[in-house]
Amino acid sequence: MPSRAEDEGHLLATIELARRAREKGNHPFGALLVDADGRVLLEDENTAVAGGDPIGHAQINLVRAAGARFAPEVLSGCTLYASTEPCAMCAGAIYWSGIGRVVFALASATLGTLFDDDARAATLALSCREVFAHGGRAVEVEGPLLEEQAVEVHRGFW
Repeated sequence: MPSRAEDEGHLLATIELARRAREKGNHPFGALLVDADGRVLLEDENTAVAGGDPIGHAQINLVRAAGARFAPEVLSGCTLYASTEPCAMCAGAIYWSGIGRVVFALASATLGTLFDDDARAATLALSCREVFAHGGRAVEVEGPLLEEQAVEVHRGFW
């Protein structure tokens, strides 16, 4: 099990990925995949706007790449770190990939307080914990951690 300091270090990296996504004109979200030994296997960012792909969320992009590269027994021991709590769609993808643990910086409920009315209307306000609770296997979830740092990349965007 990673230490709190290791989790926070990986979350800071996802916040930087979110910053890069925003600089490219995308929604500010980032994610990375870490194996059971603490090695970063993959990283990705949101590509929904620049890529013209409404499901180009950071976690979806990462899960697609992970599923193509790693066996289920590897993924089950991995942790997906996310700058923001996975949305319902991303939580479903994480569940189906077999990834065993999720750690996020910013809670979706906190993010929702930053949205304007149009952005709020376009969301599915559902915690990833609730999505995972309806599955047949456990997904460990930690978060929110580092909300103050994570919220900064969203300020003024929505």
